[in-house]
Amino acid sequence: MAKVLLVDTNFSSGPILNYLRNAGHTVMFAGGKPNDFLAKATPGYQQLDYSSPAALADLCTQLGIEYLVPGCNDRSYYSCAEVSETLHFPGIDRLEATETINHKQKFRTYAQREGLSVPRVFGNDETPTCAVIVKPVDAYSGRGITVVQAGETSQLHKAIGTAKAESRSGDCLVEEYVEGQLYSHSAFVVNGRVVQDFVVIEHGSANRFVVDTSHLAIDFPVEVHTRIRREIEHLAQSLRLCDGLVHTQFLLKGNEFWLVEITRRCPGDLYSQLIELSTGFPYVASYAKGFLGQRAAPGPLKQNFILRHTLTLPHEGLLQHLHFNHPVHMERWVPIAATGDFIAPSPVGRIALLFARCANAADLQTLASLATQRRLYTFNG
Repeated sequence: MAKVLLVDTNFSSGPILNYLRNAGHTVMFAGGKPNDFLAKATPGYQQLDYSSPAALADLCTQLGIEYLVPGCNDRSYYSCAEVSETLHFPGIDRLEATETINHKQKFRTYAQREGLSVPRVFGNDETPTCAVIVKPVDAYSGRGITVVQAGETSQLHKAIGTAKAESRSGDCLVEEYVEGQLYSHSAFVVNGRVVQDFVVIEHGSANRFVVDTSHLAIDFPVEVHTRIRREIEHLAQSLRLCDGLVHTQFLLKGNEFWLVEITRRCPGDLYSQLIELSTGFPYVASYAKGFLGQRAAPGPLKQNFILRHTLTLPHEGLLQHLHFNHPVHMERWVPIAATGDFIAPSPVGRIALLFARCANAADLQTLASLATQRRLYTFNG
């Protein structure tokens, strides 16, 4: 079988590593943090700061890597795209397409030109007449994001400074603040067409810019779903994207939606397991196959009612124990912190990941409501 390099060591990439090894490949994985889960738990770790494409390319050459698989963060995919410009690994988009998708300002410019549904963008020197959200063009996990109300000029300048400080390139995006429900659309495309997709409703209870509670959307509007598919297919065809995963976050208000962020890497916090537990669809296998020169294929789906919740805090605290205020059927519990650990506020600190199984849709919505209202459990209660 083949020599494969997985570019990530976070626990969310564990299912990807397991799939590749179970498929018979010789798999190594790279990352700069030897205390990350995969680096500590499994053999094959290559200590490397993969934000350096030159170092990543050298490692691929030294190890004789045949397939390169990005992990669960944007930097991983971007470095893989830079390396693939010269080493030509399958399933990885051209660098130009990667930059268009990952750089928020470039994506908004592209989307407006192509007629895709995105919020209105303002220049950094403009004075918007509506509430705006200011965010770094190339950061993630809610870092450096501020909402500024119309007319608050001094706050706008401060927000721009904060966003630029969190940006690797020192740039930010100022766009209209759209108040709507956040969802994600996770689609597998083949030849520019969606062959399988899922819509997930998402909430941030500890930090409104960081998702910590999600489940498959129930009774999502068919007409809206069709329009979203159409826009993702337009994007895939116009940018000549490789076959594989296109993961999108969007806001919905009534029948209007706005694309917020698009990525081609596997989402973090074990999003893959939410889909697999809820539907039985081999999400991780379908993701990895794209980088092995293979294609995802649709199949029959199950219907299980699963809630994914990342236990975080809106404030700092010392972890002693959690008291659950409502009965929970724990399908999976993935500990991240240990008793006695100092927990930083979201998005930096996390306690654990919970996958809870519910009997039906009503029970799922009840549990999700408790989680989003932060009444499901008491921290050190």
